[in-house]
Amino acid sequence: MRRLGLAQPGERLSLLCLGAHSDDIEIGAGATILDLIQRGIHLEVHWVVLSAVGQRGQEARASAAAFLEGAARSTIDLAEFKDGYFPYHGGELKTWLEQLKARTSPDVVLTHWRDDAHQDHREVSRLTWNTFRDHLILEYEIPKWDGDFGRPNTYMPVSEAAMKRKVDLLMSHFGSQRSKDWFDPRTFMGVARLRGMECRAEDGYAEAFHAAKITLA
Repeated sequence: MRRLGLAQPGERLSLLCLGAHSDDIEIGAGATILDLIQRGIHLEVHWVVLSAVGQRGQEARASAAAFLEGAARSTIDLAEFKDGYFPYHGGELKTWLEQLKARTSPDVVLTHWRDDAHQDHREVSRLTWNTFRDHLILEYEIPKWDGDFGRPNTYMPVSEAAMKRKVDLLMSHFGSQRSKDWFDPRTFMGVARLRGMECRAEDGYAEAFHAAKITLA
């Protein structure tokens, strides 16, 4: 299988990371971001969490800062849309994202998978495609009780060190989530090992994405 890289060490790469909730980006793409930084990519990240209120907002900001340590440049935006109600606030979300679009021009947009079982995740994905129509969009996956995993078609092999760092940061920064039975190191490592097997990752771990449209130059 031929591998296509987003960037080589020393090259610039700009990411817009969109998450409905304060741990979504970290769960779906945290090891990818850590690995890109570790490999010497000149990474510029605009990190957006759309529902980050109270303790969840504090967790979101602290976690984002930890995951983005070493990035060439980072911007963290936290909004306060009501958790669980995104489909009923589509107009306000659309306006917010259009304003965001005027402030950023990323190489790649990371967002939720369009068929995620969580209604907030689906709405963010829908509005991402509606707003960032000319960008490369990769949709990440989040394990959950609903059993909604799909069949991704794009893989980012990551180092074992990046995966372990991702899990350590998740467990240390999101105390509000540790009571959930699925929020567990074995879950995150297990998913990454499965995806690593599927793409024959060198270290055995990968994060997977859905890519609906890619243009090859």
